[in-house]
Amino acid sequence: MPRQSTTHQFDLFSNPQHPETAQMPPWQALPEETRLTLTKLMVRLILDHVDGECAVQREEADHDA
Repeated sequence: MPRQSTTHQFDLFSNPQHPETAQMPPWQALPEETRLTLTKLMVRLILDHVDGECAVQREEADHDA
């Protein structure tokens, strides 16, 4: 019998008193400047994450020597 997860992800954008306001706008409905800014931030986040993984791998390799 599979174990049920006890972790729950918070929905930071929902408002239980007004559920209709919890809708995320469609990507195309966002202003072009907003889409460009979000895209740049997401790319930076992903690259920083990859750089962090590479640093951890280098540290682990140093400890093995």
